[in-house]
Amino acid sequence: STEAEKEDQLAACHAFQQRHAAKAAAALEKLKHVAITGGNLFEAMMDTAQVASLGQISAALYEVGGQYRRNL
Repeated sequence: STEAEKEDQLAACHAFQQRHAAKAAAALEKLKHVAITGGNLFEAMMDTAQVASLGQISAALYEVGGQYRRNL
C-alpha cells in the first residue's frame, strides 16, 4: 500500500475511535469482565467490535490475560 493509503486508514481508525469513545470504554470493561469470568468471549467480542477497534480489543484482552510470547 502507499503512504497515502496508510494515512487514510489511520485517520479512519482514529475517527472511528473518536465517534465511539463514550461507548467503547464500557464495552471494553464488559469484555474484560467476560474474559476473566469465563463467559462467552466470542459474543462479547462481537458486541465490542461495534464500538472499539481491533487494537483496543487486543489491548483489553492482553490486560486481563497477558500476551503470548514464544520462547526461542
